[in-house]
Amino acid sequence: MAEKLKLSLPVLLPGPPPSKPLFSDHHLSTTPSPPPPITPLLQNFQPHTQTPNPQSPIIPRRRRRIGKSQDANRGKPWSHGRLSPPGQRILQTLIDPTFNLAQIDELLLELFEQQPGESDFSVESLSLDVLGIVKGLGFYKKCDTALRVFEWVRNRKESELLLNGSIIAVIISILGKGGRVSAAASLLHNLCKDGFDVDVYAYTSMITAFTSNGRYREAVMVFKKMEEVGCKPTLITYNVILNVYGKMGMPWNKMVGLVDRMKSAGIAPDSYTYNTLISCCRRGNLYEEAAGVLKEMKLAGFRPDKVTYNALLDVYGKSRRSKEAMEVLQEMESNGCPPSIVTYNSLISAYARDGLLEDALELKNQMVEKGIKPDVFTYTTLLSGFEKAGKDKAAVQIFEEMRNEGCKPNICTFNALIKMHGNRENIKTFQCSPDIVTWNTLLSVFGQNGMDSEVSGVFKEMKRAGFVPERDTFNTLISSYSRCGSFDQAMAVYKRMLEAGVNPDLSSYNAVLAALARGGLWKQSEKVLAEMKDGQCKPNELTYCSLLHAYANGKEIERMCALAEEIYSGIIEPRAVLLKTLVLVNSKCDLLMETERAFLELRQRGFSPDITTLNAMVSIYGRRQMVAKANEILDCMKRGGFTPSLTTYNSLMYMYSRSANFERSEEILREILAKGIRPDIISYNTVIYAYCRNGRMRDASRVLSEMRESGPAPDIITYNTFIASYAADSMFVEAIDVVCYMIKHGCKPNQSTYNSIVDWYCKLNRRDEASMFVNNLRKLDPHISKDEECRLSERMAKKWS
Repeated sequence: MAEKLKLSLPVLLPGPPPSKPLFSDHHLSTTPSPPPPITPLLQNFQPHTQTPNPQSPIIPRRRRRIGKSQDANRGKPWSHGRLSPPGQRILQTLIDPTFNLAQIDELLLELFEQQPGESDFSVESLSLDVLGIVKGLGFYKKCDTALRVFEWVRNRKESELLLNGSIIAVIISILGKGGRVSAAASLLHNLCKDGFDVDVYAYTSMITAFTSNGRYREAVMVFKKMEEVGCKPTLITYNVILNVYGKMGMPWNKMVGLVDRMKSAGIAPDSYTYNTLISCCRRGNLYEEAAGVLKEMKLAGFRPDKVTYNALLDVYGKSRRSKEAMEVLQEMESNGCPPSIVTYNSLISAYARDGLLEDALELKNQMVEKGIKPDVFTYTTLLSGFEKAGKDKAAVQIFEEMRNEGCKPNICTFNALIKMHGNRENIKTFQCSPDIVTWNTLLSVFGQNGMDSEVSGVFKEMKRAGFVPERDTFNTLISSYSRCGSFDQAMAVYKRMLEAGVNPDLSSYNAVLAALARGGLWKQSEKVLAEMKDGQCKPNELTYCSLLHAYANGKEIERMCALAEEIYSGIIEPRAVLLKTLVLVNSKCDLLMETERAFLELRQRGFSPDITTLNAMVSIYGRRQMVAKANEILDCMKRGGFTPSLTTYNSLMYMYSRSANFERSEEILREILAKGIRPDIISYNTVIYAYCRNGRMRDASRVLSEMRESGPAPDIITYNTFIASYAADSMFVEAIDVVCYMIKHGCKPNQSTYNSIVDWYCKLNRRDEASMFVNNLRKLDPHISKDEECRLSERMAKKWS
């Protein structure tokens, strides 16, 4: 398999595309000046002590607080505020769609013309006008024009007096909201270098810009830099960084430590601080910590609001604490906070996760009675809950109600439907006009469910409908074919993407790496990683997760352990997903000590394991017959509110099937059937093996009969288990009957099938019968090759030599 995959990789990534400048607006200033650096060199921010010009008067400036709470225009039509009449006229001219930006010099000079009767102009009033014009342009989403105005003023000799921290903060904020965060970072860096007064509000705006654009690490870098240069954070700064920590999945102790630092600096938390802390508890099922934050919030004199309660409900919902969630709802209503759609969705999620589907349905009915219309999250949560419980009829009823109410499904809805039906016929009944996002969503869903033919079909339909594949489409296709095991098709899509002139991004590289990892192609994976670094495409945690899987699947244990040490030491940031991946790959490679170390590291760093991680622990303990340890993990699952999955039960069945208590395997099979979980081929094969291994062939046959009637179709492993057991008991007639049966039902024997029979003939010293079996094998299996007959003859000769 690996050799085939190596041959089918004609495409290793090309040289990285030339980087595009982040600051591509060449018309920003009216006088020629060197272009700003295209890279936000945050590490070079330096404090600047402004030296007054002896020829210029030092004019005291009022420090204006910048923040949404101080914005008089928030949620209202634009108010000119303190703009002078010339400033108002200039702003109106600038927002006029017919205005020619080439005339901006002449227009802005009006601000600096002396008014009749005035001996001098006021720097402070000019500064306020510049601030008002820039803010107004930002309000009207004239980002480019606002930047042109800022750069025009910046190029004047009075710029250091006019461009105070408030104006810098506003322009940084405007660029951030416009998605031009790299340009904002470059601008801030150049202003620091040129000696402008960059204060806490400017830094906070930069942090907010990075945060709003999902660039959390860079937000933290700015925060650290402002502290290094002696710029003290405000409450708003701390609140923004606390939110960043939550989005980055920082350990709980890091978030609490940040709040403690804030308190030590004499800054008391506000309601936003407490609400953010509660929201951060969602990631780790930290419901006890969330309750503690709520208690402290009340003691500090803050009254919980709707945001507080909804965040707390979300924590309880994700922690499967339905009882506590209902108590929060009661407190919420008694304190005069009427529940919203968010409130009910969190409650429904809590009950659905806890398996209390009828209660979840009743909550949905309650919200309708109160005039709150269920949304896609409401319906999809219920649909997924019933699907997981095996209650397909109830799930279909939910879906029909959703459709009748005109509620458009999302990717989670698609996933639940495909898991339930195994086809896409129901997707076609949505009767809505798909856009490019819809097509990409369908491709992703079918790929996640291993339906490669459906992936190809959807892609063809998409092109017939006139949609041109974009980068996200190609990335989704690569990932989808990879998940389906169609490596060649995944690489062909990548090649087609390059030929179409679409440059790969981080998601493209990660999709290719994931495909390589599934084939264990670690050498190619290392080359891709090197190309990413050369092309200045910074790898993320998913990149390294794929590399770990590539090493594990390629049996490169030393390299895998070396990469693990880089993660543990902090060379590569030990994010939760990386530590969870280390648990998975070490368990897969049956490395007990390494698996336990990764699991311990995960817990010590304040991360909570997920069901996949816990299953990996159960699996390795089960394979090693460590029953007590496996039970500890099960207790951990129970305490954490995790519902054991089919993988959990299969690992337990495997553990017991190899033990003296082998009958426990079937007991577990009955338990999962009673829970409404559908056993898979692994479940049945494990129980059959348990009975065959202990000579209980009648019980094994009984399970096989049940499997034929209501379970998955028997596979080669099922039949080989029977054949090996019959042969070991000298029941060769029965073993050969099984071979006949499997051939008749379209299951082709493999080497293990015939090895079992030949080996046991030899072990029992029944040479003649072994020779007769091999010589007559073509009558039994007309499609057997001559090479296979020769191989079996040679095998017999070695056994007797």
